[in-house]
Amino acid sequence: MATKPKTTKKPDKPAGTVGDFAEAAECLKVLAHPVRLRVVQLLLHGRYTVGELAADCGIPDNVGSEHLRLLQRCGFLVSEKEGRKVYYEVAEPHLEQLMACIQGRFLLPGP
Repeated sequence: MATKPKTTKKPDKPAGTVGDFAEAAECLKVLAHPVRLRVVQLLLHGRYTVGELAADCGIPDNVGSEHLRLLQRCGFLVSEKEGRKVYYEVAEPHLEQLMACIQGRFLLPGP
């Protein structure tokens, strides 16, 4: 007596296609740099100027500006001019969760 093969119902696939993830992949590539990760980490805790961020990261201001430009282009940051200074802050609220994941996985607990 032959038994009928058991069929299992597969769960519904999540929405999206490979093509739908193209922009996300490009922005994640931008984020995937140690200086830019540190910049995002700092900006999640307050507003900073390019000079303040560059000093913390140990890079020249012009290099810091380039990193900020790339992050802004992906919509991660916004800037606001106050007098002669330009302050940067996080515009993408999901970065907080992403950074929490990165910090939880890669940073050692503090003292």
